[in-house]
Amino acid sequence: MSSFWTGTKVRLRGVEPADWEVFQSFDAHSADARAVDRLYPPRSAAWFRESTKTRASHGGDDLDLAIESRRTGELVGSLSTGGVDRRAGRFSYGIGVGHQHQRNGYAREAITLLLGYMFSEQRLHKCEVKVYEFNEASLSLHRSLGFVEEGRLRAHEFFGGRHWDAVLLGMTLPEFLDRWEFPEV
Repeated sequence: MSSFWTGTKVRLRGVEPADWEVFQSFDAHSADARAVDRLYPPRSAAWFRESTKTRASHGGDDLDLAIESRRTGELVGSLSTGGVDRRAGRFSYGIGVGHQHQRNGYAREAITLLLGYMFSEQRLHKCEVKVYEFNEASLSLHRSLGFVEEGRLRAHEFFGGRHWDAVLLGMTLPEFLDRWEFPEV
């Protein structure tokens, strides 16, 4: 029997308190930090230990998952959902893959595993993501997965001395099923 959370390249698992050092190492790459959130001042090991401990004990509708490489067993990134609205049937997510692990297909597979779960097991109908206009790699990835650009929030975020647009993308359940099938039960 195989796990729903395991693909050919990645395995999704819960965040563990011991993951803090890897998350701290990911934070050291400024361009990546901006691409997924924002650039923060240096944070202490104690901050990362506490933050990761909180993530590891997180529950509720939102998921906080670690992305592991199946080939090496190494933690390569993380993925978390947010804004789960069961009445409207939609959710959003954020993903980050460590700089040294990018361009290996980890994000693509992690996202498709997540979408399969949220659509087939949680009965949600639409996924929404926000990507900053300068993050061409993420925009290209999401478009190749079948996300459709739905709009822009102009001059929405401030990075590197200027304001940037946030590109809003979405995928509905029928659009997902045009490309993928639900796993067999």
